[in-house]
Amino acid sequence: MQIRDAVVMITGGAIRVGRVHARELARRGAHIAFTYLPGEPWEEAQAEIGAFGGRCQATELDVRDLAGVRAWAAATQAAFGRIDVLINNASPWMGRPFLDWTEADWELSLGVNIKAAFFCAQAVAPTMLAQGRGVIVGVTDLSVYDVWPGYSAHAIGKAGVVQLTRYLAAELGPAVRAVAIAPGPILPPPGFTAEQIEESKKHTLVKRLGTPEDASRLIAFLIENDFLTGHVYFVDGGERFAP
Repeated sequence: MQIRDAVVMITGGAIRVGRVHARELARRGAHIAFTYLPGEPWEEAQAEIGAFGGRCQATELDVRDLAGVRAWAAATQAAFGRIDVLINNASPWMGRPFLDWTEADWELSLGVNIKAAFFCAQAVAPTMLAQGRGVIVGVTDLSVYDVWPGYSAHAIGKAGVVQLTRYLAAELGPAVRAVAIAPGPILPPPGFTAEQIEESKKHTLVKRLGTPEDASRLIAFLIENDFLTGHVYFVDGGERFAP
């Protein structure tokens, strides 16, 4: 799989890390189709991504809308002629004490983190199988491997991404590969204080924050290495093993 001229679908590609993924892959020659939510700066993102010379298509979509997900996949196939890569990037950042989580909170967190990832993969898989190639990239995080008090539902959804990756690799291979990345502190959550940022640095082995580009370069590597599938790859500055 080569990134140049590949057609890459990205959920949540208008802001934060998703936008960086889209920009980095476009810089390497990919064509990008991304989703955004109302109020997000999608036109600015589209112009930024398209400035690298490839095609870029933006679609307003709540990825919990399964009919909308299927329509997005069909529209991408119709517009570009194929689908080479799906990056399930969209993820709300939600924290609540365990007793404060509501059903609506649960539906939002799990609906985006795992339900949408599952059905986005299902929507693109027939095209990828027919082509004889494709890569599906999931985004999990360290909440699966540690315990983050206050993020129980979030962590459960991200754990689902890990298992989904394994099943996609097993059931769609060898034509379609599935991998996941687990970023550490590469972009502070909204509202993080300077003190929290400094504390995050201390929990890595390299004693600094990473960047969204670090994660984007890992995704690019995983797309192009055809012998990698079924696993989670960490980009965390060694945080998982820091004392």
